[in-house]
Amino acid sequence: GEQAAPGTHQNMETSSSDRLFCCPWLRRRVPMAYRDELYHILKMTVPVLITRILGYLPSFVNTMFCGRLGNNVMAGYGLACATINITTTSTGFGLAVACDTLVSQTFGGKNLLRVGVILQRSILILLLFCLPCWALLINAQAVLLCLGQDPEVARIAQMYMTAFIPAVPAMFLQQLQVSYLQNQIIILPQLFTAVAANIVNAVTNYILVFWLELGISGSAAANTMSHFYSCGFLFIYIWWKKLHAKTWGGWSMESLQEWGSYMKLAIASTVMKCAEWWVYEFGGFFAGMLSENDLAAQHGVIMIGFITYMFPVGIQAATCARVGNALGAGNTSRARITVKVSYGLAVGFAIVQGTVLGLSINTVYIGIFVGTGRQKVAAVANIIGYYGIGLSVGLVLTFVAKLQTLGFWLGLLICVCLQSTFFVIVIIFKLNWKTMTDEVNFCDEAVKPNEHQGGGVLSPCQLLLRRGLVVLGAVAILAIGVSVRFLVPLPESQSSLINSTLNWVNTTDPSTMLFPIQQ
Repeated sequence: GEQAAPGTHQNMETSSSDRLFCCPWLRRRVPMAYRDELYHILKMTVPVLITRILGYLPSFVNTMFCGRLGNNVMAGYGLACATINITTTSTGFGLAVACDTLVSQTFGGKNLLRVGVILQRSILILLLFCLPCWALLINAQAVLLCLGQDPEVARIAQMYMTAFIPAVPAMFLQQLQVSYLQNQIIILPQLFTAVAANIVNAVTNYILVFWLELGISGSAAANTMSHFYSCGFLFIYIWWKKLHAKTWGGWSMESLQEWGSYMKLAIASTVMKCAEWWVYEFGGFFAGMLSENDLAAQHGVIMIGFITYMFPVGIQAATCARVGNALGAGNTSRARITVKVSYGLAVGFAIVQGTVLGLSINTVYIGIFVGTGRQKVAAVANIIGYYGIGLSVGLVLTFVAKLQTLGFWLGLLICVCLQSTFFVIVIIFKLNWKTMTDEVNFCDEAVKPNEHQGGGVLSPCQLLLRRGLVVLGAVAILAIGVSVRFLVPLPESQSSLINSTLNWVNTTDPSTMLFPIQQ
């Protein structure tokens, strides 16, 4: 029979899946391994779905309170959110995806203390990445003015982004905590803390914006504090319930090792995520070049897309964790079953929901690639698919064929259909699951460091030199950013013609982004 997945008991799995498949006819025809896998995927998907929606609500609440302060403030907030999403959130979350791969595989292999080391390594790298993000955010006003944005709107946007600077580490750390728990199949803490964070965030907005009448400053502070609530509450819950006890052995020098192997995964993950994330921002830009009606249509499609996207994202998270755990445990057959069940679930959801089949399947396949550590395949596919095919065809259909906004979405439709076909071919015919299982379990180090030509562990002197240079480089970037901010005068705003083509950002509600800041 099938080997039980790590951390589960076969008797409990059987009774649980029997309750899900209450019809005896189905139980006789669906193998127990598939029933059990479907049960566990759904058990993860539903809480993840609710948590992602709750993670979206703080941005929505901030937008509602911000909208009461006037059109310019609303425009500035929308511009700030779009800038933060493009420059900071997408890249930081992309780097954090490597943690999903490594934690899921390592936890599946029962090397629990190594899970804590991976988390430490991720924390150090993401905290260092905050420095170049800060350098960019403090100079965003100058960039926006060069792009022709209204000076007052750019000034308000800069206020929000400056206030957001302390929240960048909190946002990254919260995402790492989610990855740390989620890939150990621990889901409910994120749900509980997201509820608490939403309540406190709404109260904070009311106090700062209306009761204390702090206006823009209060709104900006509330937006920043919302990320501290999410990060802080989850951290407190982890320590209160001692969820870290088995995997956290204290800070270790090992966290300074293997940065090269981590970044190899992280860079591919960042390219994969940003390639998909940014294409929808381009869609808003092109809609703004057409007319207000097209911009409104784009707004509506994004809203619908966000709602329908959440369920595939839940399946993606469950698939990543289950596949990674199975490979880490050396259970090749369980990993293959997870892929088949998640694929069938995505297809069924797309048919019932009436959404684009390729989008649901692609989202789940991304989870498979992340769980197996094959982000590079998805990154290349996203670049070629979204920009070489989708965006190119979309531009032709939008402006040459004069299909307006419909042309852009037809281009993306062609892209996701071709991508889904490509992913099916790669996963079915190209991925060698036995080889991947052996790689993950080889000396329990799936990503054995290759920091220098000789491989192996770096000596203390090498660590001091290499990590010191990384820190120095990050600090230098921040120093350059601060110098530019205070020494270089702001440019004059460009022509109103350029401003009209970029005005879509000013009217874009940050809550309508297909990929909002995830909590």
